[in-house]
Amino acid sequence: MKRQVLHFEFECTDGAKANDVIDVLKLYLHNNRVDIITNAHVAEIKFSKKRIDGVKLNDGRELIAKHYAICTGGKSYPSTGSTGDAYQWLSAMGHDIIPPEPALTTITVKEKWIKELEGLSLKNIAVNIYQNNKKILSRFGEALFTDNGLSGPIIIDMSKEIGLLLKQGRVDIQIDFRPTLSEEELDKYIQKVFIEAPNKLFRNSLGLFLPQKLIPRIVKLINIDPEQKINSISREERCGLLQALKHFTLQVDGLGGFARAVVTAGGVNIKEVDPQTMHSKKVENLYIAGELLDLDGPTGGYNLQICWSTGYVVGQNFINK
Repeated sequence: MKRQVLHFEFECTDGAKANDVIDVLKLYLHNNRVDIITNAHVAEIKFSKKRIDGVKLNDGRELIAKHYAICTGGKSYPSTGSTGDAYQWLSAMGHDIIPPEPALTTITVKEKWIKELEGLSLKNIAVNIYQNNKKILSRFGEALFTDNGLSGPIIIDMSKEIGLLLKQGRVDIQIDFRPTLSEEELDKYIQKVFIEAPNKLFRNSLGLFLPQKLIPRIVKLINIDPEQKINSISREERCGLLQALKHFTLQVDGLGGFARAVVTAGGVNIKEVDPQTMHSKKVENLYIAGELLDLDGPTGGYNLQICWSTGYVVGQNFINK
C-alpha cells in the first residue's frame, strides 16, 4: 500500500489542555495504523556491521525494521522514565557521547538559613553572577527561594553557565532588589523615607523596600537592632541597608541535578548526525532526534522546538526511504 502523509491542524483555545494535544496525536497515529507498544523495556539492541538488526524487549519479543529512530530523551525528569539508557546503547554502536549534565535547573547555595525564605517569590529583580570579584552574568526578571537555594525563570536560564563556572572555582550570586535605581538614587530614597518617619521603628520601615518574609534575614545580615528608631540610625548603618538591598550575596553550592532539570545538556555529538535528515553517520539504519543530541537552548520553548523539529525531520525521512 502506498504511504500517505496526512496533514492536520487544530486551534488551541484558552481552555485547551495538554491532554487535548495528546488526543489529537493519538488519533493521527491511529488513522495511520501505527502500533504503540507501552510498558516495554529494551533488553538489547542487536547490532552488527554498522547496522541495527533488531530490538529485543524484556518480555522476549523482538522488533525488526528497516530503519530505527532513537529519541528517548535525556536524563532529566527521571520520574517520567527518561533514565538515559540510550546513551549506553549509542556509545556501544560507536557514537561519541558528550557527558550529560543537568541544564535549566535550580541552584543550591551554601547558606543553610536560606530555608527560612522557602517559597518566597521575587519579581522585577536583577540577579548578578560573580566569579573572582568579576560580574560574569546578569538577568532581570523573576526568581524563587527554595528549601536549599533558588529557582525561577532567570535562575533556571543561567544554570548551565553557572555550572560551567563552578568547575573553575567559587561562584557568588548577588541579588539586586531595586535594579531600576542606582545606589545613589536608592540612598536618596532611603533617606527620604527615614526623614518622613523619624520615630518609626527600623523593622517597620523595611516593608517599603522588601517582602515581609525577607525582613528578619536582612536585619540579621546588617546587624541593626530592629527595635531601633529610625532617627538614631547612623550613616554607616544606612549604608549597610543600601548594600543589602543592592548586593544580597549567596555562595553557589551546586546545581539542582537531573531530578529538577528541565533539559539535559550533552549527549550524542551532533557532528555524527546529518542535520538535514537526522541520520546517524555511524549506523546505517539509525536516526536520532530530540534531547539525546548534544543540543540545548535557553528557556522560552527552544528545547521543545528542537524535539519537535528533529522528530519531524526523522519522520519525513522515514517516509521517503
